[in-house]
Amino acid sequence: MQTHRRRVAGAALMVLALAALGLAGPAQAKLTGSYTKFAQCPYTNAEVRKCIYSVTESGEVVLGSKKVPIEKPVILQGGYGPIIETRGEEEEFAKFYAATNGETLPKAPQNVPGGLAGIVPEASSPPLVKALIKFFFENSLTGLSSTVELAKPASEIRVSENDLAGEIGTALEMPVKVHLENPFLGKNCYIGSSSSPITWKLTTGTTSPPAPNKPITGASGVAEFLEGGRILVLKGTKLVDNSWSAPTASGCGGILAFLVNPIINSQLGSTTAGHNTAILTGTVNIASAVAVKKNNEENP
Repeated sequence: MQTHRRRVAGAALMVLALAALGLAGPAQAKLTGSYTKFAQCPYTNAEVRKCIYSVTESGEVVLGSKKVPIEKPVILQGGYGPIIETRGEEEEFAKFYAATNGETLPKAPQNVPGGLAGIVPEASSPPLVKALIKFFFENSLTGLSSTVELAKPASEIRVSENDLAGEIGTALEMPVKVHLENPFLGKNCYIGSSSSPITWKLTTGTTSPPAPNKPITGASGVAEFLEGGRILVLKGTKLVDNSWSAPTASGCGGILAFLVNPIINSQLGSTTAGHNTAILTGTVNIASAVAVKKNNEENP
């Protein structure tokens, strides 16, 4: 009971802190160093109230039978504005605004352990399929990288400060697709697309996934204030979702996609809900757009 009360009290304080950022007054001079990470925030847009720079430093993405550890930092940057959407009685979501350089989610290819090696064709497979498997996957260039990209415009991203701080509901909703890259797969091998995206509903709370996945729990992190309270840093934030589904692969193998796509899908196994997981652990930086703009004006 005491632990629950402490968590509720801590969440309430963090919500107040997030709200207070929107009321920040003019920043003091010589604060450029702490604000540089928000360089791509569209803070000149009057609709933008907060700037965000989130760095995923570790974690993993599990897609069917493939587990991809996050070894290279993954950045989400941009801004968000007032509440534009309400779900139920408590969930309130703000619209996201793209990074000014167009790189809201810069590409960060992650190595897929095991690559594309180890695929064994079924005995009943046609000779052409057996030949393709041998050509594509039984060679020294079977390394595979996986890159999470936005599947829709950044304006489709939704942010909930209350859920982020309170460790409930959906803190970050994001439509994504996974780009699989290998010398033999071509440039358009994807799982997910703009018309059929993977939708992550990431939470700092506890998930309720379909079987065989089991509930996992995230964390809002430890709050730290910089620049007189105008920048909030959440260290050790853990965003999780293991309830999402993913479509089958498409565009793999160029003109031979009709043969290669099924091979990729057979290696991935089931990617229906209950077989996939996203765990993103890192640091979230949030600042008042007013403060960032003022700092820029004072440090041209």
